[in-house]
Amino acid sequence: MTATTTEATINHFINGAETAGEGDRTQPVYNPATGAVSGELRLANRADLDATVAAARAAADSWGDISLAKRTAVLFKFRELVASHIDELAALITAEHGKVLSDAKGEIGRGLEVIEFACGIPQLLKGDYS
Repeated sequence: MTATTTEATINHFINGAETAGEGDRTQPVYNPATGAVSGELRLANRADLDATVAAARAAADSWGDISLAKRTAVLFKFRELVASHIDELAALITAEHGKVLSDAKGEIGRGLEVIEFACGIPQLLKGDYS
């Protein structure tokens, strides 16, 4: 049996878009189960870091201007997306960390609990901070 590997290049995700960035350094990504190189990670340079921080600051400022009801709706949609992609996310966690699939699914389940808690926080804050 011949094993085939597909090496993926993992870029940065800045300001809602995938980008190679300005840095020219990379690092191999290893499959934890086999030790084989499964991809290549682009490493950020100072300009990439500065662009990321600026985008995050702008996003945080605009997020704060959105009503509590709309922010809560975004969190509920995020929860739906995670719940509808459990198998795919578990496979990614398994490939990245070498966890068994059932463990990865349990990790996602715990993550969903955190998201659900965050979705309920606005109701807990009514009258105090909202």
